[in-house]
Amino acid sequence: MKNIVVLISGRGSNFKAIYETSVKENWSENYGVQISGVISNRPDAAGLDYATAAGLPTVIIDHKHFASREDFEKVLADEADKMNADIIVLAGFMRVLTSYFVSRFEGKILNIHPALLPMFPGLHTHERALEAGVRIHGVTVHFVTAELDAGAIIGQAAVPVLAEDDAEKLAARVLKKEHILYPRAVRLVALGKVTLADGHAQMDEQTSQELAILS
Repeated sequence: MKNIVVLISGRGSNFKAIYETSVKENWSENYGVQISGVISNRPDAAGLDYATAAGLPTVIIDHKHFASREDFEKVLADEADKMNADIIVLAGFMRVLTSYFVSRFEGKILNIHPALLPMFPGLHTHERALEAGVRIHGVTVHFVTAELDAGAIIGQAAVPVLAEDDAEKLAARVLKKEHILYPRAVRLVALGKVTLADGHAQMDEQTSQELAILS
């Protein structure tokens, strides 16, 4: 069984999408893939309640209780190991991971970013897309590196930017794509159909088509 450990900081809407897809598609029986636990760096993260209701193991590791980022990440990594993490999925996890954690789980950490990387890394992506006047916007799932939003791209989903869009409307349209793309990417990485090699995501043609979602 391949084990997925999800890291959250808030409501965890992408975590919910991944979990609900795993139940709907019966990942454990059909693919030998399961979510083995959820870790939050915030005690008040709403996603913890959802995880508990779903019967998933949860752990709180409050980053505020550690003197350094590395001290926090050592405990975080140890907890992920206790949950037998084969894949670590960041789902609204609001901490930048250092090279210590990334190197310990190299090629096993996934994140989702609300833009078509390499465009608009960092924050306020929807506002920046509108300011730039792009006609296509979207979302990217990528492997995590110590450099923010710079890891190898696994999959992307695109949406049109409409004349009546503001940041809120555009974000809502992108979020719907996030909830389709992220579960698909997680499953395919867990199955070994996508791997990290020489700084690039490696996959066959069929997998590539599954991970390119165009509106």
